[in-house]
This record gives sequence, C-alpha cells and structure tokens, in this order.
Amino acid sequence: MIKPVDPSLPIEEMIPAACAQIQDYPKEGILFYDVTTLFANSEVFRRAMDELAARFEGQFDIVAGVEARGFLMASALAYIAGTGVMTVRKAGKLPRDTYMKEYELEYGSAAIEIHKEDIPAGTRVLLVDDLLATGGTLEAATHLMKMADLEVAGIGVLLELDGLGGRELLAGNRVEALALVSE
Repeated sequence: MIKPVDPSLPIEEMIPAACAQIQDYPKEGILFYDVTTLFANSEVFRRAMDELAARFEGQFDIVAGVEARGFLMASALAYIAGTGVMTVRKAGKLPRDTYMKEYELEYGSAAIEIHKEDIPAGTRVLLVDDLLATGGTLEAATHLMKMADLEVAGIGVLLELDGLGGRELLAGNRVEALALVSE
C-alpha cells in the first residue's frame, strides 16, 4: 500500500514517513524501515532521487547500486544524471570473473561482488543503497571499488540509522543520507 505523505514536508521528514516500519524484523529489537512503500510513492521517490542527484551533480561517472534496493535507486539516479549503472551483487550471482569482499552484518555475515573488467580504471563511482546502519555492506562495496581501481565519488542513502556506527566505518568517504532516524 502506498503511504500518503504530506508533500510539504522537508525531505528528512518525508523519507521516513513514506516507509513502512516493522517492529522486530528481521529479529527481535530491530525496527525495520521498509522502503518499498517509498518506492511505490511516485512523488516521494522522484523527490528523493532528484535530491540525491543534486547533492552529487557532476561528481560521478557511473552509479553503483548495492543489491537489491540500491539497484532501483541507481537506475533512477543514472537516468537523471545521464550516466550508466553498475551492480554490486551478492556473491555467486555474477557470471564472469569478479572481485569479492566478505563482511559482517548486524545479524550475520555475507559477501558481495562486482565484475572485474566492466568499468575502466579511474571511473568516479557514486555508491547507493537504501539504508546505512552498521556500514558493513557499504564499506565492503568501497573495498570492491578500490580493488577495481575505481574512485568512490560518494555514498548516497535514503536513511541512516543513528547510533549504529555506519558513518564512522565509512570515514574518509563523503556520505549523504536524506534522513537520519533512530532504530
């Protein structure tokens, strides 16, 4: 269901208001912000993508979306900016030679990959994902970019969970979050 959101709200209030909030998911004590309701709301989605594109305008050559919700954002941002898209996939999903990085999540571990030879060295990459929590996934993605000799131009997210240390883990990178929320 599309959540109605007051269009006069500032972006930092509009983003969390457009998300469904599910208590105790995926485990007890976690408040999960489901951005699929934000994606379904065309007005909020457009405003969010326009805002992220404006914050990084002219500073990137390609947008890399982190699986899976980051794919949707990356496609929209690349369209706005007139750039290409690259995917940062879960391990085992890409058919050719890859760089892989393992990392820790709030509730487990995982690995992500990118193809080795798709993007020329030195390309400026804007990394995007829906949420910044502990920062493990995005830190792993920045390592993949370095492995491929790509430059991380910045990191853009819809929501940042306050107090989980994600921004600190990404120190040295420009991080733009459209909204800051408490878990």
